[in-house]
Amino acid sequence: MRSLKFLNWVSVLFLGLALFYYFCTNPSLPLLSKSYNMAEESLKSIYDFTVKDIRGNDVSLDAYKGKVLLIVNVASKCGLTNSNYKELNILYEKFKGQGLEILGFPCNQFGGQEPGSNEEIQETACTMFKAEFPIFNKVEVNGNNAAPIYKYLKAQKGGLFGDFIKWNFTKFLVGRDGKVVARYAPTTSPLKIEKDIGNLLAS
Repeated sequence: MRSLKFLNWVSVLFLGLALFYYFCTNPSLPLLSKSYNMAEESLKSIYDFTVKDIRGNDVSLDAYKGKVLLIVNVASKCGLTNSNYKELNILYEKFKGQGLEILGFPCNQFGGQEPGSNEEIQETACTMFKAEFPIFNKVEVNGNNAAPIYKYLKAQKGGLFGDFIKWNFTKFLVGRDGKVVARYAPTTSPLKIEKDIGNLLAS
């Protein structure tokens, strides 16, 4: 019995050492590394960032000042694609006139499910999925090459088991003041966010 307990403790010790080695040798992981200066960036709002649209043109997010924003990393070939695009379109149609903007950022980091060029992505999003909201340049959302806007979003609202984006269709809700209000998991239906959006628009 004692030998069994000893083996269990040894197993736990080796598991802990293995995890420690893994995170130390992967500095881009957010649990042990904060290459993004949170103290500095906490003073910023979303309006301080410039991104590129789907055609590669610079877009200052200052243009969205005073709007409520729902920012989503989208993908064309994900199991969540159809339902998310459908419900995002419903939200956009319902709330656009009240000040909602949805910003879609294609990303190919999750299962290679957004492999196309910007032109192909735009065609798919706008033709197949009838997206009326703007789709931006394809970006990375995790790692050293993550887009600055996503470093900011993750620093403002971390997720379960770490700040990193877990999958396609993670959603960030931003208030009219440019501050991140909430973060939603990929499996959270856009329509389940409707009440939160309505409350922000009314405030």
